[in-house]
Amino acid sequence: MPGPVPYSTANVKAVSSLYRRSLRAAHDWINRKDFYRSKAAEIRLKFEQNKNVEDPTQLKAILAKTEQLLQQFAHPDPIVPASRPGGTKYDRNAPPPEGSRVPFKNTV
Repeated sequence: MPGPVPYSTANVKAVSSLYRRSLRAAHDWINRKDFYRSKAAEIRLKFEQNKNVEDPTQLKAILAKTEQLLQQFAHPDPIVPASRPGGTKYDRNAPPPEGSRVPFKNTV
């Protein structure tokens, strides 16, 4: 099976996803902004170096290596935003069931 087609929409989405996941993985491990920014610049440089690769087999190898690195450096307890599924505030205040009414007492 041939590798991904360079500059295709699917390839751009795959590379963008890998880039975002790389940044999130770095953010999970680094809690100081100054260290994180330098790591983010390093990640950006690595992606920019491979920006003009046009050989599909070489591109496939680069994407596979990046996936392997992401699995290798995955944090065991990643940061999850509070209101996202798995976060501490997710679904905390569930809406009332449909058809239920809240008692209201008019004091005026």
